[in-house]
Order: sequence, then C-alpha cells, then structure tokens
Amino acid sequence: MTPMEKLNIARQLSKLGVDVIEAGFPAATSSEAEAVKLIAQEVGNATNDDGHVPVICVLARCTEKDIETSWNAVKYAKYPRLGMFLPTSELHMKHKVNMSKPQVLEKAKKMVTYAKSLGCNDIAFGAEDASRSEREFLYEYLGEVIKAGATTLCIPDTVGYNLPHEYGQLIADIKANTPGIEKAIISAHCHNDLGLATANSLQGVYSGARQVEVTINGIGERAGNASLEEVVMAINVKGGSLDGLYTRINTRHIMLTSKMVEEYTGMKVQPHKAIVGANAFSHQSGIHQDGMLKNKSTYEIMTPEDIGLHRSNEYGLILGKLSGRHALKVKLYELGYDIDGNDLNDLFWRFKSMAENKKVFTDDDLIDLMSTRVATTYA
Repeated sequence: MTPMEKLNIARQLSKLGVDVIEAGFPAATSSEAEAVKLIAQEVGNATNDDGHVPVICVLARCTEKDIETSWNAVKYAKYPRLGMFLPTSELHMKHKVNMSKPQVLEKAKKMVTYAKSLGCNDIAFGAEDASRSEREFLYEYLGEVIKAGATTLCIPDTVGYNLPHEYGQLIADIKANTPGIEKAIISAHCHNDLGLATANSLQGVYSGARQVEVTINGIGERAGNASLEEVVMAINVKGGSLDGLYTRINTRHIMLTSKMVEEYTGMKVQPHKAIVGANAFSHQSGIHQDGMLKNKSTYEIMTPEDIGLHRSNEYGLILGKLSGRHALKVKLYELGYDIDGNDLNDLFWRFKSMAENKKVFTDDDLIDLMSTRVATTYA
C-alpha cells in the first residue's frame, strides 16, 4: 500500500476503536518509514470518538540499526511502541538464525535495553515459534525480557500448529511459570494454517492473554492471521462464556474497514467468509428463509447492523431453486405485488421451474415473471 493508503486505513482503525495499531516495518523501505511517521504524527495524536488515543506500534528486527530506524519513525506518537522478536524453538534457533540458547537470551536482553536507551518505554517482545518451543527455555526467555524492560509478551503460534486446547495450555503455563509475568501483558498471535487462528486466539484469551494480535479480513502470511472481525464478534456474542471479557471495538465500523482493506490490498474477501463475507447475512434455503421471516434470531446470532451492514432487504433473502412460497411472497410484496392463494401457488411453480436454471433469481427476474403472468392472464 502507498503511505496515503496506510494512513487512511490507520484513521479508520482508530474509528474502529483498535487499541494498538501496528503501523509497519520502517527499516524495510523509505516509503514504509514515511508511512509510519505520518501515522504516528496524525493518528497517534488524535483522539477518537470515545476519547481514546491508540498506541502506534512498529516492528523491528533485533539489530540496533532496525530499532533506531523504527524508533525515529514512531516516536512522534503520543503512545509509541516498539515490537521485536527472536526465535525460541530449537528448529528456528538452529536452522534460521544459527544461535544457541545463551546467545538468544543475551541478544534479547541487549535489544530491549537498547530500545529503552532511545527513550522507548513500551516494548513488545515476541518469542517466534513459541508453540514449538521447549517450555522451560521459553519461561526463562520471557522472564529475562521482562526484567530488561519488555511490557508486552507476544506468544506466536507462528505456523498455526496448535489445536485450541494446546494453545490455551501454552498461555496458561506461561502465566503460571514466567518470572515477573505480573509486570507484562500476554499477547496472543495466531496463524491460520489449519484454520484455527480464531479458535486459538479465543482460547488464549480465555487462558489469560489480554491482547490479541489480529488482522482485518484475516489477511496475513500464508493462510493468514486471526481475523479481527471474527475474534471481536465471538467475544461480543459469547463474552458471558469468556468470564465477561469485552473489547473496545466499535463493531459498526467493521464492514467499512473490511471493504477499505479489501479495496486497498486487492485481496478479495471470500463470499462465505464469516462476519464480512457477501453471504454471511444471506439466506437461500427455503427452511431458513421461513424461519427468518418468522423470527430473525432463528438463523442469525447477530444482526447485520451490528457490523455496520445494511441489507438490500430486511431479511437477507436470496431467491433460488431452494426457496419456498413464504420467501417468494415476501419478495413480491417488497416489489409491490400482493398475491396469495391459488395465484401464489401457480406463480410459485413457474418460479421453481425457472430457478432450476439460475444460480440466483433477481428482482428483475421476478418482475419479468410477473409480467409474463399478467400477459398470460389477459391473453
């Protein structure tokens, strides 16, 4: 994305109520650094509708040059944060960075200390591939970065390897065994390689994480990251089952934010994507349509208005070969036709015959069907 596109999205994320906006990776390119600085200066100093100013976070590799570049871009925000990480699994330490456990520990402490020396007092430090790391080393590593000054601990399921109960246990174990854990926030960071990123994030929250790292529409490396809209709406709907947890998110901005990210990135949302997909609040089966017409809560656990979506028709009905008489009658009434009894029965069977050859029966198709009926009646 261009710097201006990133700035526009950051503005929208602030309206959405996001607590921490990860604005980018300033050491990557000069335009990325420019985008981060713009976001830090404007969005990082602007109060949103509920009086909140978001934290602006930037990513840096564990080198002094990266950290300095990142800090120089983000320091203009009212609440700047630096995010760093090192691998903690045997696989990553050996084959990715060629470092021993003592070397990783020393590097982590040194980088946190250096970030603090620049004036940064809000430091997120991650344990890459935490879900495949040896537990005792992980506790030691996290304890050392807390001691050095880290305030947020990122616990990534980097390759989406965990099942929900496994990731939940990982978070619970970290909370129970990490020295100084009371001085830091545990952050869940889940990837979607097995389609479990949302479930794992929720289990992490239930087990003690108090920050969740998510993306709009679930975009991200490989199969993506945990989806903001899924995690947020799950907490909204099921918060009572999650010890009353809640988020600051203004859910009525979800749909607009989703569309903006889709447009700017060119990454299309699947029609059946939960919450923001085109079919998420649409009903085509006759059984479902009949239930919706009687009581919307029969087939909707949230309303489209909750996420800022306004349907073209009140019940989200899509006519097709599986639709029933009740849905057809309601759609016709919306178009200005009030028919019932034998007239509706006759029209319904003609509609079914035509719908066999069409994926979706549009309003224009219905109008044509009614026109044919009128012509036949008066012929």
